[in-house]
Order: sequence, then structure tokens, then C-alpha cells
Amino acid sequence: MGRVRVGRVYDEPASSDGVRVLVDRVWPRGLGKDKARVDEWCKQVAPSTELRKWYAHDPERFAEFTRRYRSELREPERERALEHLRGLARDGTVTLLTATKDVRISQAAVLAEMIG
Repeated sequence: MGRVRVGRVYDEPASSDGVRVLVDRVWPRGLGKDKARVDEWCKQVAPSTELRKWYAHDPERFAEFTRRYRSELREPERERALEHLRGLARDGTVTLLTATKDVRISQAAVLAEMIG
């Protein structure tokens, strides 16, 4: 089993990142695809727009966000995308990337826990 890491898409890529997967629904502002060095963009696992707006990265809402997000991930298309990420992690290191400032309270953190 590989390792699952979480990082900001704006940070400089590291040689230890393995497969770099963006897990945001929208491409990060001001970041060119060549500079991001993203191997895959898996927007199917991103939270719904409704959930993302409700959450607004409020630390006090993270527990409820996590519960609601895990529920969304049971939808067939999202479940397949999550299974794809698990497959990547079985093969080696995967770094889940997000534009969120605090990755510890992001969907990437929730996904990393579910995958790893």
C-alpha cells in the first residue's frame, strides 16, 4: 500500500509527491496547468457546490462537513472516483491537492483519511 499525502496545489511540487491529484471542482485561480504539475484532476470527488458554500471552510463546521461529504461520496459517480484514488494509492504515493489555505480542514484531508 502506498502513502496518501495532502497538499496545496500552489506549493512547489516535491519529488516525494508521487501521483499529484487535484481534488477541487474548480481549477485554482491564477495557476497555470504547467506550473501546477498535476497528474490528474479528479473533480468527481469534490464536494457539491452547495456543500462547499455552506461549509465556507469554517473550522467549527468541519465535523458536520465531513459527515455530509462522506454521504455525498456514496453517490455512484463519486464512489467510482474514490475507488480510482484508492487504486492509485495501492500502487504508490498519492498527493491530494487543493487550493484551500488550511488543508487540515479540507475535502483532501477527508479523502486522505478514507483512502489511507
